[in-house]
Amino acid sequence: MTENDSAVKTAIEGELRLLDPEVRRSPELLGALLHPDFHEFGASGRPWDRASIIAALTSGSDPGSRPVVASHLRGVQLAPDLVHLTYDTESNGSRAHRSSLWRRPADRWLLYFHQATPFSSAAE
Repeated sequence: MTENDSAVKTAIEGELRLLDPEVRRSPELLGALLHPDFHEFGASGRPWDRASIIAALTSGSDPGSRPVVASHLRGVQLAPDLVHLTYDTESNGSRAHRSSLWRRPADRWLLYFHQATPFSSAAE
């Protein structure tokens, strides 16, 4: 496995952990995977920052607290400290194309940016 493959694999593992309901319920586990400057444009179009996404997901009242199934995960290392992932998700009948940027500011990979775009089966 090359360093590039290892970086992509690590980012994919982190992304999948973020979809785990146990991680999504824990401010500590969730926060450990998010970069201090994390930001997101959700499937609703709403912008999120690190504090607001942690509060929403860990409260259990956000739709993101339901089980999420990911497919078509792929990634590319853009720079020594930057990985781009794309994948699709389905949760409770809603589907989204997703794009994430993972950065390695020190010794571990952290989610820096995420965007979700809803789609229907007809739009595939």
